[in-house]
Amino acid sequence: MIECIDINKWYGDLHVLKDVNFTSKDAEIVSIVGASGAGKSTLLQIMGTLLKPESGKVLIDGVDVNALGNRELGILRNSRIGFVFQFHHLLPEFTAVENIMIPALIAGKEKTSIIKEKALALLKEVGLEERAEHKPSQLSGGECQRVAIARAIINNPSVIFADEPSGNLDSHTKQDIHQLFFSLREKHGQTIIIVTHDNSLATMADRMVTMQDGIIL
Repeated sequence: MIECIDINKWYGDLHVLKDVNFTSKDAEIVSIVGASGAGKSTLLQIMGTLLKPESGKVLIDGVDVNALGNRELGILRNSRIGFVFQFHHLLPEFTAVENIMIPALIAGKEKTSIIKEKALALLKEVGLEERAEHKPSQLSGGECQRVAIARAIINNPSVIFADEPSGNLDSHTKQDIHQLFFSLREKHGQTIIIVTHDNSLATMADRMVTMQDGIIL
């Protein structure tokens, strides 16, 4: 599903990623752990095409993403990749169902009515069917994160990249969000790569990868 080959990334004189190699299987949940500054989030952003490495390759579904132009990359990012961040990044002026619909509306492959039906079905999957018309300011932090997760899978991507997805939540809500990733994987079959400091989430994954000083141990 994902293959990173000899990835190097520099920030000025700081060598953040050092010849990193990483692979994941279809429908595998992988956690990436390590101390702050180990390079976890940088690697995740490179795999998710949000950053470019100085050298090396990233392949998603066999496609060399570094060889794509901006338009092709935008299409791949919208159709094959879902993102969940520590902060939900929901648009405050839109309702929960409208926020979920946005990636599918951008893709423009289906009628708005069909997209809304899919978004409502996803809200039901994440346990928020009664919150469809609520705006982010009317939702709790955990509810906002559930909406963000539903938004990430509206286009049925091949892979979801999650960066500290439960970092701002209380312990009870964290466990609910952690279980949600696994239940969605069982139903939709996405590969999920999670950067986390949360040991309970990290150890739930199919595989745990540890980074230190820009390398994978």
